[in-house]
Amino acid sequence: LDIKGSKLIKGKQFEGVRVLGEPSDFAYKYALNGIDELLYVDSVASLYGRNSLAELLKETSKKIFVPITASGGIRSVDDAAKLLAYGADKIAVNTEALRNPSLITQLVDTFGSQCVVISIQARKLINSNRWEAMCEMGREKSGKDVFDWITEIQKLGAGEIVLTSVDKDGICKGPDSELIKMASAISTVPLVVGGGFSKSSDIENIFKIKNISAVSIGTALHK
Repeated sequence: LDIKGSKLIKGKQFEGVRVLGEPSDFAYKYALNGIDELLYVDSVASLYGRNSLAELLKETSKKIFVPITASGGIRSVDDAAKLLAYGADKIAVNTEALRNPSLITQLVDTFGSQCVVISIQARKLINSNRWEAMCEMGREKSGKDVFDWITEIQKLGAGEIVLTSVDKDGICKGPDSELIKMASAISTVPLVVGGGFSKSSDIENIFKIKNISAVSIGTALHK
């Protein structure tokens, strides 16, 4: 669930977002219907230098008893600690990890690898079989190759990866199978994949690929 302010939003390819409603209503509905986990993303946290999920986490954790991963604007151990104190079970980092990879080790040393998730927003390079890790909610280039980054973050101790295809995000026309296959081949930690899932056969086919732990779905469920 992508959050802006206090509202659930969703766009296409991380752009053109629109407000969908109250995030806690959607979260409660999904929990009742059997989802395994919630991923809350403060979509403007990196832009504004702060995370505003505290109240939402407190509200959600009172009513919903599935694990919650909180993401957005985490720049320090203290930032992560606050989100965990408000009800998150895990924290996910993207932008600051790309800028300062040592943060991953700091988080792992403090909270344990099982608590530290790295979010990777992958955009395919034009006329290439390579993908670049994007930061600032898919808006900015990092210059890092996705597969090199996966290798690096695993060495730094991250316990889980959430890999989202920017190109497929929100358009509901199927996942980026090529990206997922290449990532799964080098993944040694739980790998959650997202972007483009819209029907059960998409999910069934992806789970035929080795090393896939879960799929992350937004738009298709919201609709």
